[in-house]
Amino acid sequence: MFRHALMLAALLAGTPFAQAAEDGASAPAVTTPAPMSEGEIKKIDTAAGKLTIKHGPLVNLDMDAMTMVFRVQDPAMLAKVQVGSKVHFVAEKVNGALTVTALEVQ
Repeated sequence: MFRHALMLAALLAGTPFAQAAEDGASAPAVTTPAPMSEGEIKKIDTAAGKLTIKHGPLVNLDMDAMTMVFRVQDPAMLAKVQVGSKVHFVAEKVNGALTVTALEVQ
């Protein structure tokens, strides 16, 4: 087992990961996608690129269930839904605005 560890260390010696470890730097952070939330479309404002969604808790934003207006990251999302559509979506703060970044119609 010790010999395997030495072989692995030798293989990694020339890699950027090994250099970062030697410099005391950590490996780059891995970002995990925000969890999907459930909601119901209450209003569609195509001109403004916004959806009003009655939603459950938004865990990644630490928000309770409520009804609120969101911008959409991709205007094509507006064509996927109609008032009353049940959706799973991801909302994130983008440039200070709450924005739907992913949307799946149920």
